[in-house]
Amino acid sequence: MLKKELLETWRTYRFLILAVVVLIFALMSPLIAKLTPDIMKMSFGKTLQLAIPKPTSIDSWTQFYKNMTQMGIFVVAILFGGTMSQELSRGTLVNLVTKGLPRWVVAVSKYISLVVQWSVALTASFLVTWGYTAYYFPDAKTPHIWQGFVPLLLFGLFFLAVILFGSTLASNSYGGLLFTILVVGALYLVNLFKAAQNYNPISLIGNNMALVQGSKTLGELGPGIAIAIGAGLVLLAGTVILLNRKKL
Repeated sequence: MLKKELLETWRTYRFLILAVVVLIFALMSPLIAKLTPDIMKMSFGKTLQLAIPKPTSIDSWTQFYKNMTQMGIFVVAILFGGTMSQELSRGTLVNLVTKGLPRWVVAVSKYISLVVQWSVALTASFLVTWGYTAYYFPDAKTPHIWQGFVPLLLFGLFFLAVILFGSTLASNSYGGLLFTILVVGALYLVNLFKAAQNYNPISLIGNNMALVQGSKTLGELGPGIAIAIGAGLVLLAGTVILLNRKKL
């Protein structure tokens, strides 16, 4: 089942699209940071009286995490929003299930496939950004780059569980996408309350630069990480329960 999922995502170009998008972000982030002062000078010329600070590795990584936590997450939701609902609407699981394939295997295989794609694409994007940032900005202002990467990776695992659950709950990909948007929107609303911020999975994509610069540690995000992992497991279990009740 997992082989079937990986083959399908390759033949439908979903992984290729994801990889291209995140690699574009990886190439753009240090380049935009490097060229921003020159672009501003060309755009405003002598009319701009402010002194433009020299770009550093902080600007490059800030651009990377801004792209990945905004547009990157949105692209993931669009690409994988119909992961389960499309299978259910086309009836492609009927033959597999009637021949003895447990439904939980379907759900877990789909989740593992999503996790593999996200992990590979994100890691490749991170390494490309790291290389270009080290080339353009050989400074020591971002000493803990891996600490910023880990929470983003873990948030992606939680986010994929949300997508899969929503796709199983809804009858089409639009419904799954709407569910995902509502969940993320609710998490941002919860984040307005200071007492809840440390326990909110959204904290995993809101403190990346503080981790990279060393003003925060992964330990401080421990509650958010634990809840993201726990909620992801609950959502995966919920996906299995929903699928067991679905009429194929």
